[in-house]
Amino acid sequence: MSVDPVSVTYDDGSVRRFIFASVFWGAIGMLVGVWLALQLAFVELNIGPYFNFGRLRPLHTNAVIFAFVGNSIFAGIYYSTQRLLKVRMHDTLSAIHFWGWQLIIALAAITLPLGYTQTKEYAELEWPIDILVVVIWVVFAANFFLALARRREKHLYVAIWFYIATIVTVAVLYIVNNLVLPVGLFKSYSLFSGVQDALVQWWYGHNAVAFFLTTPVLGIMYYFLPKAVERPVYSYRLSIIHFWALVFMYIWAGPHHLLYTALPDWAQSMGMVFSLMLWAPSWGGMLNGLLTLRGAWGKLRTDPVVKFLVAGITFYGMATFEGPLLSIKSVSSLAHYTDWIIGHVHAGALGWNGFMAAGTFYWMVPRLYGVELHSKKAADAHFWMGTIGILLYAVAMWTAGVGQGLAWRALTPDGALEIPSFLDTVLAIRPMYIARAVGGTLYLVGFLLMAWNLIMTARKGKAVDITVQARGLQIEEGPSTASLLGRWPIVVSVVGITLMLGFFAMDLSGALIAGAGLAAVTLIAVMLFIKSGDAGHGKNFHRILEGRPLAFVVLTLGAVLVGGIAEIVPTLINDNVAPPGGRVQTPYTPLELYGRDIYIREGCVNCHSQMVRPLIEEQLRYGDASQAGEFIYDRPFLWGSKRSGPDLHRVGPKYPALWHARHMMDPVSMSPQSNMPKYAFLADASIDVEAIGTHVNAHRSLGTPYPVDLDVPAAVAAQGKEIADELVAGGLPMKADSEMVALIAYLRSLSKPAPAAPAVASP
Repeated sequence: MSVDPVSVTYDDGSVRRFIFASVFWGAIGMLVGVWLALQLAFVELNIGPYFNFGRLRPLHTNAVIFAFVGNSIFAGIYYSTQRLLKVRMHDTLSAIHFWGWQLIIALAAITLPLGYTQTKEYAELEWPIDILVVVIWVVFAANFFLALARRREKHLYVAIWFYIATIVTVAVLYIVNNLVLPVGLFKSYSLFSGVQDALVQWWYGHNAVAFFLTTPVLGIMYYFLPKAVERPVYSYRLSIIHFWALVFMYIWAGPHHLLYTALPDWAQSMGMVFSLMLWAPSWGGMLNGLLTLRGAWGKLRTDPVVKFLVAGITFYGMATFEGPLLSIKSVSSLAHYTDWIIGHVHAGALGWNGFMAAGTFYWMVPRLYGVELHSKKAADAHFWMGTIGILLYAVAMWTAGVGQGLAWRALTPDGALEIPSFLDTVLAIRPMYIARAVGGTLYLVGFLLMAWNLIMTARKGKAVDITVQARGLQIEEGPSTASLLGRWPIVVSVVGITLMLGFFAMDLSGALIAGAGLAAVTLIAVMLFIKSGDAGHGKNFHRILEGRPLAFVVLTLGAVLVGGIAEIVPTLINDNVAPPGGRVQTPYTPLELYGRDIYIREGCVNCHSQMVRPLIEEQLRYGDASQAGEFIYDRPFLWGSKRSGPDLHRVGPKYPALWHARHMMDPVSMSPQSNMPKYAFLADASIDVEAIGTHVNAHRSLGTPYPVDLDVPAAVAAQGKEIADELVAGGLPMKADSEMVALIAYLRSLSKPAPAAPAVASP
């Protein structure tokens, strides 16, 4: 049936706003990153309390991930979605989305330096801001899916598939990981604890990288790269396999962040296996992008847009090779907690996300203002400064990380630690920290050059909103959504996944690998989609699916959820946090609990881990390996992901209160050449006894066995006086109700004897 064409004017004003917001926040986030790199090399640059490394580090990660990359992907999604669907986004929803997102970023920039944090990686924001994030994400989703419902193109292009996966998955991840009990306007405690909290956090953390920093950017790649090189995507079938394999496998890989920890072995093995399997779809997507350039390689020399996009895809390939490599247990034992991980993360963020954003900005801004790019030479200079900066940064961190790992594990012929002092390894890599700062500065200068280039381009032209002629969506007969979901590819996929889950239940490594292999084979077979008839039209299954957005969304959500359910549910329902015969954590006293909150507020977990892995060198250096039962009351868990300082899980018995106090007042006085900031301000800050009582009640309601008749003020006063008297005896007078005393109480609590749980006789 013929439908008369209608004029559609795209909402490019929102695209322009997101672009320049991304550039603005990106410059701030990268500037903070350079400052942090310098702080590690020159400790004098820490300005407490608000501008210490521990408080600024989450500001940097949030600014780069959610402000810079977030705004850039929204710009790319809004630009491409309107053109792929031939509809205008909803003006009011677009405005709410834009300004709401900027408000979230501004609130993060204020609250994180003030110490309001959950301290979970990429999820530091406290509960009121989390609620705002969910509200704005729902607005974004509504805007996108309303456009999908009003589309004037029947079939969904591959970029739209990745946008759908991003929207539905991020919503699930963010909500589950941020389930908390509020105890104040900017304080909360996780509903999960210990091992459970660790698994949920890295299920979120890894997949925030997957579905916020990867899948939307892949969708942007599938739209902008063919436009830039004026060639179709290399392989439609490879796009199908890339998408479904990626969204199915990615969600399982989170536990590879917790190898050799107290996480159950089955979960660690599962994370490693699926991480290795991710090599295939990730490199399939990379090759699909690079091979799209066939016949257009000349543009790589002359067009800065193509340079940035191709380099970005190449960095994606490098990062998705290195990630699975680091998930191998033997490699992780060397690399985890070292700067190798920092180099890996930044090669992906600066190379993949940063270069893809730059390429799309250089593509969009001239078209959005109706002029040529102001300076191609400046864009070329940006490219080379950025590339050299990334390589200098990454090589410095790779060198530092491998050096750290080898030094930490080095043993003498008689089995003792060859380098017993952790500080020696800190001093050895200081030149690498300086090199990292130089590389980051070079990247920042190139970024600022791009900002100038884009602003000058906009000033030369005039804002243009593109208008096109589009026909209404023609209605075609075909299978219903319900019947489509019942087709054999879906049935075979469900059966294959069910068998795979059965293998997991056997709790055998070989069965785990066999089950994962079965899932991969099943998934690839389904993705080939042998033609199934559509009213005689002979369309293959996936082509039919592309015309049924609801079915597509349901299947995408199902592919994502199965992995999360298989990982998290067994950990939540099984009694695996305190195995028989293992150590069981003693609940913190009220003062220790408050000291732990100060430790969290100051971001100490950004530099110190609390997880002694069952490796010979770690047990020689730190003490007995950590066990799951020792964390059952920890909300949130504090296992850490980077050691700029030594592990603290067994630190309590090593030093008296006086050492801790002097070390925090002036770290260099106790550990010469230390790069730890000073925390002398804690000695003058007083604790809030009323807040301590509220926090104790919250933990009691979450399951910590505090007596109902516990006299919190008396307990706090007694323990505070004990520590203060010890300090006075050592010649360092300090108030018993100071935050310093509370923090010392927490650090000393890490030395508490952990009694063995009673063994349970087998029936």
